[in-house]
Amino acid sequence: MPVHRPGPARPRTSAVLVTALLGALSLVLGVLFAAPAQAAPHRGDAYLGMGVLSHDGRSGTPAGTRAAQTEGVDVSGHQGNVDWATLWNSGVRWAYTKATEGTYYTNPSFAQQYNGSYNVGMIRGAYHFATPDTTSGAAQANYFVDHGGGWSRDGRTLPGVLDIEWNPYGDACYGMAGAAMTNWIADFLNTYRARTGRDAVIYTATSWWTQCTGNTAAFGATYPLWIARYATAPGTLPAGWGVQTMWQYTSSGPTVGDHDKFNGALDRVQALANG
Repeated sequence: MPVHRPGPARPRTSAVLVTALLGALSLVLGVLFAAPAQAAPHRGDAYLGMGVLSHDGRSGTPAGTRAAQTEGVDVSGHQGNVDWATLWNSGVRWAYTKATEGTYYTNPSFAQQYNGSYNVGMIRGAYHFATPDTTSGAAQANYFVDHGGGWSRDGRTLPGVLDIEWNPYGDACYGMAGAAMTNWIADFLNTYRARTGRDAVIYTATSWWTQCTGNTAAFGATYPLWIARYATAPGTLPAGWGVQTMWQYTSSGPTVGDHDKFNGALDRVQALANG
């Protein structure tokens, strides 16, 4: 007669094996269908307003205003060949094209974008994406002027733009916040003026400017401001400026994503071009 010993029953081998297989399958599926990690950008990939959405977000689009404003766009190598005729027909009258970044990158689409906007009748200009942690302000200003960032009094060419914003490749302030950043900006601007006879436009966001320059008011009396804010209004401006010259208000416009408003009618755009 069989003897039944007390105690818990031993698990069956088949049940243990099934459990182990299901666990392994779950791990494999988790790896296969996990959201891919976002790759870090390569040097040269930066563009005007690259950090705005991730740092400041979006809170609407511009409300109607009584003040005259003139629509513009900004483009970089990411857009390739731009359909300038469509933009012109939609009411865009001025454009800025990325020319350079640091002292290591030039936009391969620069000629089509810079000349194409001009050829359809727009007032155009070039901008430089600053990387203060790679070379001096003077070196980058010279590189910019030597690779498309110059200026001429033809009534259709806007002064160059210093795009100074969050570092897409590392520390937001490029490891040089406060006085060091202010000095770098001054070095760029002084060199650009010496090379072209014009004061460059400063493109930035108030939050970055506050964080990385200590909200210096050193440039507001001299340099036109191009403010970045994707909202119903430009909001609080950096110290030293009472009004913006230009406002990048969206990165999701038709034809070309980045759209801007010049704070004035077309004759004011022409006045800035003429110096």
